[in-house]
Amino acid sequence: MQLTAYSTADCRLAGWARSTHQSALQEMLNLTSRPNIVSLALGLPAAEFFPHAAIGEAATQVLCRDPRALQYGPQMERLKSHIVRLMRTRGVVCDETQIFITAGAQQGMSLLARMLLDPGDEVIIEELIYSGIQQVIEPFRPKTITVVTDPESGMDVDMVESVLRQSVRPAFIYAIPDGHNPVSVSMSREKRIRLVELARQYQVPIIEDDAYGFLHYESQQIPPLRSLDDRFVFYIGTFSKILAPALRAGWIVAPQELMSRISIVKEASDIDTATFAQRIVSSYCDNETISVRIAMLCREYKSRRDAMLRALKDNLAGMASWRKPTNGFFVWVELSDRVDGTEFLKEAVRAEQVAFIPGAAFSISGGPRAANCIRLNFSNPSEDVIADAVKRLGLVLERLQVK
Repeated sequence: MQLTAYSTADCRLAGWARSTHQSALQEMLNLTSRPNIVSLALGLPAAEFFPHAAIGEAATQVLCRDPRALQYGPQMERLKSHIVRLMRTRGVVCDETQIFITAGAQQGMSLLARMLLDPGDEVIIEELIYSGIQQVIEPFRPKTITVVTDPESGMDVDMVESVLRQSVRPAFIYAIPDGHNPVSVSMSREKRIRLVELARQYQVPIIEDDAYGFLHYESQQIPPLRSLDDRFVFYIGTFSKILAPALRAGWIVAPQELMSRISIVKEASDIDTATFAQRIVSSYCDNETISVRIAMLCREYKSRRDAMLRALKDNLAGMASWRKPTNGFFVWVELSDRVDGTEFLKEAVRAEQVAFIPGAAFSISGGPRAANCIRLNFSNPSEDVIADAVKRLGLVLERLQVK
């Protein structure tokens, strides 16, 4: 029997699905899998710091002691208790009734967007922002109201206030106060307080993405937005950066009365199927002090951050500018207006086998903002690799500026 070839043209796709494209980050994942490519691109934690033995022991304990470990089941209350204690280290007081466990931060964003956003609604978002939130809201075809990110103090809260004063009532404000992805800035204390005041005043929820908040490299740490409000701030956390991303474990902190709503949205997505991973993370936290692990990661990643800053100073001084990030995995680099980040990437891969993410990949709707910027990752490569890769980038940049 001969089968007829099938084409996507044979069925009607949703409008957003017809027009959507693979994200730059997914494209970069494919690129960096090629042999000999040195990657400063993706926000990958360092695999050598994964606690393989401890996670293996935790998984064994779960399988041996819990006969329902591989069965459908409700969210792990014991894991929620661990998260409550973990949140206290970030200055957030909450209890288990306010914790909802997710399959990572990305699912947390998706669940909250689906709960809060109707098609065509407005959302307030920064004009340079993590592409994952853009993918989450795309099916709703929202009206995106963009505000600027100040490279010194974070989101332009004055612009947020100006928008809200015009009687615009967005479905939510999306914010990354610590270790902003991609700009790497952390929001000032004053802006955090003012943003939360605006959320209360205008009754607009804030989705706070704190994927990098636990990874801080300076002595002074500012508490997250959630520490200032437990009604209008919906906090998203994840074990991906502080434990291991393959576990796909994260959480939302939200008002207790909304837990059933979030649960309904998640049930439609995956029926809480990641309960085995939840049990492993909970067992790991039973056996290990995760705050000790986080302190180790902060020391190691700070050392890699400093190695990248030294390499940039040695090889790109006079050709680019950057700031020292206090949190996260990235350094945001601004090049001369004559240098296009995407063309720089193509030449860097071709001539020196070094990859990074061009700044334009984070621009809302693919706009021209940050065309002369690049985002460099320092968490995944070793210090020696960082030094060599940035040196190669300096050679490429010198050639581009001569043209």
